[in-house]
Amino acid sequence: MPDRKSARELIKEFAEGFTDLPLVDQAAAETDGPIGWAGYDDARDRAAERTGERESVVCGTGDVGGVAAVLVVFEFGFLGGSLGRRTGDRIEAAFDYAIHYRLPVVTAVATGGSRMQEGMAALSQLQRIAAAAARVRGAGLPHVAVLRDPTTGGGWATLGAGADVTLALPGAQVGFAGSRVRPAGDDSAAAAYTAESQFAGGHVDRLVSPEDLPGTLASWLRLLTAPRGGVPVPPRALGAGTEPMSGWAAVRAARTEQRPRAEAYLDDYFDHREGISGDRCGGGVDPGVACGFGRRAGQVIAYAAQCGTATTPAGFRTAARLIRLADRLGIPVLTLVDTPGAANDAAAERAGIGGAIAEVFAAVASARVPVSTLVIGEGGSGGALAFAAPGRTWMTPDSYFSVTSPEAAASILKRAPDEVPATADQLRLRPSDVVALGTAEGIVTPRTRS
Repeated sequence: MPDRKSARELIKEFAEGFTDLPLVDQAAAETDGPIGWAGYDDARDRAAERTGERESVVCGTGDVGGVAAVLVVFEFGFLGGSLGRRTGDRIEAAFDYAIHYRLPVVTAVATGGSRMQEGMAALSQLQRIAAAAARVRGAGLPHVAVLRDPTTGGGWATLGAGADVTLALPGAQVGFAGSRVRPAGDDSAAAAYTAESQFAGGHVDRLVSPEDLPGTLASWLRLLTAPRGGVPVPPRALGAGTEPMSGWAAVRAARTEQRPRAEAYLDDYFDHREGISGDRCGGGVDPGVACGFGRRAGQVIAYAAQCGTATTPAGFRTAARLIRLADRLGIPVLTLVDTPGAANDAAAERAGIGGAIAEVFAAVASARVPVSTLVIGEGGSGGALAFAAPGRTWMTPDSYFSVTSPEAAASILKRAPDEVPATADQLRLRPSDVVALGTAEGIVTPRTRS
C-alpha cells in the first residue's frame, strides 16, 4: 500500500525539534490564480482545511540523528503535492536558508508534478528549484532525497534525480511520467515506473523500508557532515606478506580465489560506511564496483573499489560520479584497484566503455581533494589505471599492474600459449617492478591497522 503519511507525521519519525521556516509568499494573490482557473481558490481552501497546511510543502529545520538539517517535505494531501508558485517560493527560501547557515538539505518528495491550475507559472518553478539546488551544490552542501509515493514529474526531475544521494521507499511510483499521462496499451510497462526499476536502472542509491528510513537517513547525514580527512592512508595488506618470485607467479597469486577482495578491505578499513549505487545514466549497476562514503577514526573518506571483475561502463560512470561528488563536498577519496580490465564485449562498446573510462580518468585528474589508491589484486591495463591516483598509488604483495594481461600480450605478439608465463616475466608487472618503474610508491604490508 502507498505510504500516505502526512508531511508532519513523517517529519516526527526522523527529526526532532522541527521548526517551520517563516512562510514566504512572493506570488501575487489573484482570484483563482495567475490564469483564472475557475474554482482554484476553493480547491486550495479545501486542501488547507483538510491538511492544516497552506501549501504542498512543509519547510523547516530539525535534528536528524544529531545533525541539524533543512527539511523540505511534501504534503501529498494538498492538491497531490503539486508544485505551484508558492511551492517554489518556499523551496527556494529553504535552500537559500541552508546555504546561509551551512546546513545539509533533506527533501522528502511526494508529488504528482506541476499544478495545472497555474499553467506555465507553475511549470517555470522547476527552473527556480533547479537553480536553488545548484546553489546548494555550489556551496559544497549535501542534498539527500527520500522518494515517496508518488515521485513524478518535475519533483522527480529536480529534487529527486538531482540529489546527491537518493533513498526510495519500496513500491513507490517513481518516474517522470505519472500514471495518467503514460502511453496507453502496455500495462506491463508500469513496472518501469517503480522505485525498484529505478534502482535497477542505476537512478536510485538504495531502497529503504519505512521502518529503516530514520536510521538510514541519520547515518547518511552524519557521514556527509563528518570532519574531512587528509590524504587517505592506504589500507594494510590482508593477504600474502611477501611478493612472488616471478611475474607469472604474481599473476597467479592475484587471481587466486582465496585472495581478500574489496569488501574485506573496506570492512577492515572503515568503522562504518554507506554505499551509493548506479551511474545515473540508465546504464544500470555494476556489482563489480563498490562506491560510497565511510568513517575512519572519526573522519569521512569516500571510496571507489573494483571488486575483481571486468569493469563495465556503469561501473566506471558510478566511480566517476562518486569522485566528483566527493570532490564537491571536500571529502578525500580512496580507490581500490582489482580488475582483469575493462569489459570488452560488444555490449560494453555500445554502452560507451571508452567514454566511461575517460570520465574516471578526468575525475581523478581534476579532483581538488587528495585521492589515494591501493592495488589489491589484478591491475589490468587502462581499466585499472583509470582508478589509480598518480603519485599516490601503492601495491599489496599479492597484486600486479600491467599494460595488458600476459595472455593478451602473448596473443598480440603471436606467441604460443606456453610462452605466457615468460611473457608475464618480461612485462615486469610484480609489485616491486611497478615501484621500480615509478608507477607505484611502495608495497604495503599486513601491519597492524593504524
